[in-house]
Amino acid sequence: MGPSFDFDAPIDRLGTSSDKWAMYEESSILPLWLADMDFRSPPAVIEALHRRIDHGVFGYTSAPKELIRVIVSMLETSYGWKVRPDWLVWLPGLVTGLNVACRAVGEQGDEVLTAIPVYPPFLSAPKHSGRGLATVELRFVSGKWGFDFDALEQAISPRTRLLLLCNPHNPVGRVFSPGELLTISAICERHNLIVCSDEIHCGLILDRDKRHIPIATLAEDIAARTITFMAPSKTFNLPGLGFSFAVIPDKRLRTDFRRAMAGIVPHVNVLGYTAAIGAYRDSADWHAALLDYLRGNRDIVRAAVESMPGLAMSHVEATYLAWIDARRSGLDDPVKSFEAGGVGLGNGAAFGAPGFLRLTFGCPRSVLNNALERMRAVVSGDVK
Repeated sequence: MGPSFDFDAPIDRLGTSSDKWAMYEESSILPLWLADMDFRSPPAVIEALHRRIDHGVFGYTSAPKELIRVIVSMLETSYGWKVRPDWLVWLPGLVTGLNVACRAVGEQGDEVLTAIPVYPPFLSAPKHSGRGLATVELRFVSGKWGFDFDALEQAISPRTRLLLLCNPHNPVGRVFSPGELLTISAICERHNLIVCSDEIHCGLILDRDKRHIPIATLAEDIAARTITFMAPSKTFNLPGLGFSFAVIPDKRLRTDFRRAMAGIVPHVNVLGYTAAIGAYRDSADWHAALLDYLRGNRDIVRAAVESMPGLAMSHVEATYLAWIDARRSGLDDPVKSFEAGGVGLGNGAAFGAPGFLRLTFGCPRSVLNNALERMRAVVSGDVK
């Protein structure tokens, strides 16, 4: 029997300048709005950071050879993806990567295409980069979110150069199937689009019958037109350490990406490198225990939301994010109504879907149950 980890232990994050908790620091509102877990990071990560800090010197630092070895090994073991070390590009965060990709592909005035609802930086990065933004809505059919492939293809214009893909998807929690990914690949090949694939939730697959498939592993042609982003930040709760990486197999595309970074994107934090090794190499037991805990939290949220009149949510295949439809709740402003009832939720409007809410269930069960009871009071009219 492996080690046990206490995900029920409450961690006081008030007064730590946490973005998630500082939002409501002057109130008693429980924050479930930001994709940031309220769990201590894996013991192996914390120990590795202590060792590095005890060394006491924090000079300019490149990616450790051990980290490169660990990531290359992880990608082959987990996904059968044989990645060469020179394909890796180090980044201080996914959002930086999205903005660099938009600058690296095409020219000023070209278009970037994505499907909504989606993580808000997908919607802002093209504009920051002088690109046009085209969106197509995901469809909700038979209880599941997915692509409308005809609409996706029809949204492609002569100026479209880049498709921003999110898989596993934030916020709808889908793990896209091989068939869906092959269709996306075929569309991109047909229209000569580059694919920028955000896969930072790939370590958070909750359904035991699902597996993450990096779109770049499907065929050499799609690999040659793909920029893939991964990071330990979501899975191991390390977003504040500023570490992620891109996998870019095509040399020309990789050169364009690095050129767009030049002189602007800072080096990765030395502690980010250290934490990544501890996460990917030494934290498998913690990771497995986390997934079990998140599965329990997901099921609690689903049961609670389904019992609340006017609210609905789809099944969460991956991530620790619940996507809740509040359009039939009768609440004029669901976000403000739930804040008044003591719960801070993500506003679907920021994701391109007004009337929806995003709930982060990566927290101790006591906090989650408290928040759900407060939500129940709001929809039942017990909170004015």
